[in-house]
Amino acid sequence: MRLVNAAGRLTLMLEDDRGIDVETASGGRFAADPQAVYEVWDEFREWAAGNHGVEGTIAVDDDALGAPVPRPRQVFGIGLNYRAHAAEAGVELPEAPMVFTKFPSSVTGPRGVIDLPEGSVDFEVELVAVMGRVAAGVRAGEAWSHVAGLTVGQDLSERELQTAGPPPQQVNMAKSFAGFGPIGPELVTPDEFDDPNDIEISCSLNGALVQKTRTADMIFAIPKLVEYLSSVVTLYPGDLIFTGTPSGVGFARQPKLLIGPGDNLVTVADSIGEMRHTFRSAPRA
Repeated sequence: MRLVNAAGRLTLMLEDDRGIDVETASGGRFAADPQAVYEVWDEFREWAAGNHGVEGTIAVDDDALGAPVPRPRQVFGIGLNYRAHAAEAGVELPEAPMVFTKFPSSVTGPRGVIDLPEGSVDFEVELVAVMGRVAAGVRAGEAWSHVAGLTVGQDLSERELQTAGPPPQQVNMAKSFAGFGPIGPELVTPDEFDDPNDIEISCSLNGALVQKTRTADMIFAIPKLVEYLSSVVTLYPGDLIFTGTPSGVGFARQPKLLIGPGDNLVTVADSIGEMRHTFRSAPRA
């Protein structure tokens, strides 16, 4: 199953860029609001599995796609979850997931313009897991049954704020500027993948490939992340887990490769699709 936020309306995707407006097709049983579906995920999956045919399908405007999870309660990030990225950062491999947060107000959709704050803004392509059930004390072997689906994201980061001052540094703030958590274009359920633990992700800056990996290279796979997080906090339907970025980030390069005004960033995940963003200098107060 594939879901999108089509101009603010929950839409079940079919082939050829056509979809089913969920509120209309369900006779109002499910709301148009894309965020609301995660609270009734099991009920919705049962309904969506029915044969709805192609009558009444709508054309989906690719340029009008929004975040498939527009207002998550919690957004978790995982640091140093690929060995090559830990190596380029010059740190030892973590013994447990390194967790930070991105504030929910940073979430935006898969298309559009993002304002650049002052400083050094970096790209970080990541696979993003979306929760579909409450998870507390969930074991890794049960974790996939609590995941609604997967999407792709960018953990955009302002590195100067992130690294300023003595520890603990401002990691959460540096990753939470408006627009610094784009996700999309589709939410894809785990059963749609040959192996949801092994998905190719990549991103390109101004047409040049800068990051590419397979998520099988993660140190902590999604089931382990759900197990670890839910051992401490309760995960709620619609929560996001940014699962970590591979090597190739711009701040670790010599010379540094940072995002500037007018730059174009394309972010891709197999079977999920492509995000496209341009950047401009943020208006000054």
